[in-house]
Amino acid sequence: MRWQKPLAAAVVLTALTTTLTASAHPAVGGACSPDAQLLGFSDALDKTTFEGQPVAGLSALNVTGHNSAVTLVDNVGTTPARVFDLKISSKPTVSVDGMTILRRPDGTPYTGADFDGEGLVVEHGDRTILATSEREPSIRRFRLSDGVQIGSLPVPARFQVAPAGEATANATFESLAVSKDGLSLYAGMEGPLAPDGPGRNRIIRYAGWPGHDYRPVAQYAYKTDPGLSLVELAVVDRETLVSMERTFVAGVGNTIRVFTVPLRRAEDVTARASLADAPDKVFLQKELLFDLVNCPPSGAVAKQPQPNPLLDNVEALALGGYLPGGKRQLYLLSDDNNGATQITRFYSLAVDLH
Repeated sequence: MRWQKPLAAAVVLTALTTTLTASAHPAVGGACSPDAQLLGFSDALDKTTFEGQPVAGLSALNVTGHNSAVTLVDNVGTTPARVFDLKISSKPTVSVDGMTILRRPDGTPYTGADFDGEGLVVEHGDRTILATSEREPSIRRFRLSDGVQIGSLPVPARFQVAPAGEATANATFESLAVSKDGLSLYAGMEGPLAPDGPGRNRIIRYAGWPGHDYRPVAQYAYKTDPGLSLVELAVVDRETLVSMERTFVAGVGNTIRVFTVPLRRAEDVTARASLADAPDKVFLQKELLFDLVNCPPSGAVAKQPQPNPLLDNVEALALGGYLPGGKRQLYLLSDDNNGATQITRFYSLAVDLH
């Protein structure tokens, strides 16, 4: 989502105001929760360019190798839709290593006028990607060799933005995640369908094969914390997802929470016309992994008020490999909205997913 959304001030604490800026900070790190440890962060990408294009508005992240990842821009204005190749490490370090412009089937670039990139999956073999656009919404497949669109996935009619469907503009497919075997794809709604009520979102599970057709096979009910939006998903295994929720309050700052979400015994709610009166047992039962506000600031500074200067508009999350001791690598990335008061910040954490 391009713009930060407000949360009632009663749900957050009074902010600490920091106005300093910086591009590099020591990776001090420390515990965020019993199951999460901050390894460090880097602001190296903030307000940079690559081949004439701003490295800004980064809204999705997909780890593709031990030291590589791909990130998607949620486009602003007339700049072309694009993904950046990243070199990363858990220290953490991050740098841009390449760029692909995303193009319509006729070869002309998508722009902010018709593409709002939010969710990203790099398919097996790193030859194609699936990218969601929050505008319609849509899930398109692009070749990485030249960025040309070569297909798209079906979207159930009710998930289209009103009046075509029951979704709200700028609150549709914010997240996209795939299982390790590529057989299951999960598209998460940032906000609810109109009949479902506030904080009662849906996740669509698609079944298919990487690089080929996927079809919707189930919908799962997901309840966000009060005032927060579902902005990211990652697949741990066949029975577990990781989710991230976020919001923003002007003059106070961001809230960023990460959860584990068991899928065992998940109920398919496709046939439910509304989730407004659905019992709690229908919803996926999430468990808080960590709240970013509780991580040590580690030398971070903020360009606007934040309850912890480490916080910013985090929109991207990706799981990496296993770390010594059996913990899992988790990366976060913030979307600066191409704005002066926000930071493109790359975070590295070690998490115990049990």
